[in-house]
Amino acid sequence: MAYNNKREVIIIGGGLAGLTAALHLSNHNLKICLIEKNEYPHHKVCGEYISNEVLPYLSSLGIDPFSIGAKRISKFEITDSKGFPLKADLPLGGFGISRYAFDNLLFEAIKDKVEIIFDTVEKVIFKENIFTVTTQRKDVLYADFVIGAFGKRSNIDFFLNRRFMKQPSPWLAVKTHYDFDFDEDTVALHNFNGGYCGLSKTETNTVNACYLTTFKSFKKYGDIDTFQKKELSKNPFLDEFFKKAKPVFKKPLTISQISFQKKEPVENHIFMIGDSAGLIHPLCGNGMAMAIRSAQLFSELFLKAFQKSDFDRNNLEKEYSNHWQKEFGSRLKTGRFIQRILMNPLSSKLGFSMAKSIPSLIPKLIEKTHGSPIK
Repeated sequence: MAYNNKREVIIIGGGLAGLTAALHLSNHNLKICLIEKNEYPHHKVCGEYISNEVLPYLSSLGIDPFSIGAKRISKFEITDSKGFPLKADLPLGGFGISRYAFDNLLFEAIKDKVEIIFDTVEKVIFKENIFTVTTQRKDVLYADFVIGAFGKRSNIDFFLNRRFMKQPSPWLAVKTHYDFDFDEDTVALHNFNGGYCGLSKTETNTVNACYLTTFKSFKKYGDIDTFQKKELSKNPFLDEFFKKAKPVFKKPLTISQISFQKKEPVENHIFMIGDSAGLIHPLCGNGMAMAIRSAQLFSELFLKAFQKSDFDRNNLEKEYSNHWQKEFGSRLKTGRFIQRILMNPLSSKLGFSMAKSIPSLIPKLIEKTHGSPIK
């Protein structure tokens, strides 16, 4: 069967993982199509802190986040729900930048190299070694390979009948930018009953406040303002922040039904990258770096395999799954462990007491949720 205008690779989702993979692969003369539902630039619910582990890779792609004002971050602060503080230096350091700016920086780098379609994918079918991708506008596209970079939760996850979609997802997240006097070299994590709130500066000098909470904790208050005033403000640091900070957005951005359940790196022959493959708890502050690193991991393995005369799809799928688990499995496990401790008042109190007695504990835990710089 002849396929009209078949692409070599279709990437579904234009977040950090999808954009980075598109840039990497397009540098090797592949026919790439990126499908993203929203035009750039746009804001997303995100902690907006990135570990420096990805800087060498970004540099190799010609991407410099500091060229558009990213803030260099070297310090970490965490408080328990009562405001007891702990401070530490970040082992690798990181940078603060909004998704509005960072995604757009990557988009500008690929827009003349990659076919970009602004639409929503409804169906992905693999048959006779070819993918058929159907969009909401009923466009039908064909490709040899499909990369899933569609984020935390998508209608494609429903279509693929992915296992984690059948399990309860009790989490929701809220994000807003604020004008507030905050140290630009610091990322802070403030706990409250039922969740935690991250604070860090962005390239515009505004503070990104993004918090994750359980729906059970939120629903008894009914709305965001009441929840922040009645629950988050029990932590004195958050109380001061929300009393003095001036919101920049007209209204907060929200996302619900966030799942931290285990996912598979390859499903229905689709290579999953970023949050589509696995989501680390935001308290670990490393989801953005993981998304970029997963794009690098896949792109390098794909290009190496694709250049071989005896290319084997099944071997590549197994190889990518194995490398993904080796790279991220331990990070996700550590993230789930830390999250369970902080969400339990008794274990949280014990954990903070241990961290106070053993100052090296926090940097060691941070190292376990972060990778090493890889060129």
